[in-house]
Amino acid sequence: MEAARNEEVLRSGDLEIRPADGLVLAAGRALTFSVREFQLLVALVRRAGGIVSRADLYQQVWGAPLRPGDRSIDVYVHKVRVKLETALPGQRFIHTHVGFGYRFSPEPSHPLHITKTVR
Repeated sequence: MEAARNEEVLRSGDLEIRPADGLVLAAGRALTFSVREFQLLVALVRRAGGIVSRADLYQQVWGAPLRPGDRSIDVYVHKVRVKLETALPGQRFIHTHVGFGYRFSPEPSHPLHITKTVR
């Protein structure tokens, strides 16, 4: 007998993220993300509409405090942004708030839907 699995699906327009499976779909096509890129995207999506500081993102994804002068978070945000905007042209997902952090807010506007199912 298989144990029931709680599966979360995050959807915004043609973007679908399945955290438990490590899967990102854009218009039904699977996109390739590194582990850190995926963790970064999920961290932003789970706080959609709110600004997430660089330090908070770094702590969530790398599991350590952000060191002064470390720009790796910015590099990874850029990689994620390029992958999403290449797969879904004409849409912006991640916005920079200089001095504050990043915000996941799809444009044109697509509400975020979170679905949880038990399998």
